[in-house]
Amino acid sequence: MWRPEDNLISVDELVAIQDDPKTVIFDCSYELTNPDAGHKLYVEGHIPNSIFAYITGDLATPPGERGRHPLPTREEFLETVRSWGVSNDSHVISYDQGLAIFACRLWWMLRWLGHEKVSVLDGGLSAWKAAGQPLSTDVNELSRSTFEPKPALTSLVDANDVLNHNGVLIDARAENRFRGEVEPIDHTAGHIPGAICRPSSKNLHESFKFTRDGSQFDVLTDEQEVICYCGSGISATHNILSIILAGHKEPSLYSGSWSEWIEDPSRPVVTG
Repeated sequence: MWRPEDNLISVDELVAIQDDPKTVIFDCSYELTNPDAGHKLYVEGHIPNSIFAYITGDLATPPGERGRHPLPTREEFLETVRSWGVSNDSHVISYDQGLAIFACRLWWMLRWLGHEKVSVLDGGLSAWKAAGQPLSTDVNELSRSTFEPKPALTSLVDANDVLNHNGVLIDARAENRFRGEVEPIDHTAGHIPGAICRPSSKNLHESFKFTRDGSQFDVLTDEQEVICYCGSGISATHNILSIILAGHKEPSLYSGSWSEWIEDPSRPVVTG
């Protein structure tokens, strides 16, 4: 049985299974302000046998009214997963340079296709290198799979659901962005009315490893309906994983998040 803690994997645990044919490893490195940087880092060195997952292209469609990183359809993402060679019995490992927000996006999306056996590398590539593990510059040839989707293990909501929501709405962005003091990416500053700020960065120690203590989410109860959002549906998945690790039921994701919300001027915005 898959346990909440199985959604994370340590470097030592990955080393033990990395040569297993059922282990499929993904490098999800990305920088919001420099979209080409992630692949460049992958080319310079990655965990052996890693496949590179492009945020824009594989894990998101081009920006527009649905936000900066809109989800592809399940059918589109299913085609991507099959092209990667992921099978229904694969144990997928996702990582990025360390913050894990991009690795969590892939983790969440595979759960969206009903694939449970997905683990985020705790500490990411930073922890891998700190442990003295080798890097590779080889690029694997991919063999197409016949992956079959199952019912989603996740819950997805849209802007109308958020408007009519009576539960807890959690914003994963930094506190100064939440308050509207700065906005380095989107054209409007502030947050969705009624939201509380729980920055995804506070889910990690300085080593980039998850705290796992759940202290950010002590306010939650299992009776509440919780929705997570962020700027574009990426770091919100980091909060979703952290909430699961804290022993709470899985929240819903508002994937369009702030960057979609502000595209409709009739939707309310608050600051402070």
